[in-house]
Amino acid sequence: MVGTPRPQFVLFGSSIVQLSYSNGGWGAILSDIYARKADILLRGYYGWNSRRAVQVLDQVFPKDASVQPSLVVVYFGGNDSMGPHSSGLGPHVPLPEYKENMRKIAKHLQSLSDSIRIIFLSSPPVNEEKIRGNASGFFSELVRTNELCRQYSEGCIEVGKETGVKVIDLFTAFQNRDDWMNACFTDGVHLSEEGSKVVVEEILKVLKNAEWKPCLHWKSMPTEFSEDSPYDLVAADGKTTLNPSEWTFHREIQWD
Repeated sequence: MVGTPRPQFVLFGSSIVQLSYSNGGWGAILSDIYARKADILLRGYYGWNSRRAVQVLDQVFPKDASVQPSLVVVYFGGNDSMGPHSSGLGPHVPLPEYKENMRKIAKHLQSLSDSIRIIFLSSPPVNEEKIRGNASGFFSELVRTNELCRQYSEGCIEVGKETGVKVIDLFTAFQNRDDWMNACFTDGVHLSEEGSKVVVEEILKVLKNAEWKPCLHWKSMPTEFSEDSPYDLVAADGKTTLNPSEWTFHREIQWD
């Protein structure tokens, strides 16, 4: 911990979380939006499924931590939804077990504090043709299909309704773009900058519309050290200064 404590937003999940600071990723965008408002903490693990996530819940989110997160954004399901391998190895998790694992994640996070807020991200679609074109000799055949993604996305949404966790339906959100297959992915699975913008837009919608107190939408949160200062840049009148603490003109997108 450095300086004045800020609310903590934790991003917890598989590679779509671990890589969320790459390629103009959604974690990096959120860190910019919430600069001086909240600390965005990355807990992403390439290749993980919900089964591995459940095994480390107490380590990643200990119940006796002195500070608990204000928000946790969780993404598991893409690897779970891969077709099973004949060896029994690999990331595939049967849909019923996946749903039970997501229930366990929800229950554990909800037990951390009365004020914690949780958002699940459901499995987005994939570009099946691009995945086939990127086949590597290092791996056995990777079975990723949009039909499987749909089933696991719907499973995640079901768990959200059961547990009271808000769920962002990425499977639908991505396909609202006509060019989603080519624009939203780097390799058919992982997100491009355009794909990450979809994720950020959907997260901000939830944070703006949720009836949470306190509100976690960036425009409603206080900015650290936002008071006027004589050391700020001098205005054109030569007598006053301009407070830059809320400036957002540098952003390519003026996020709502």
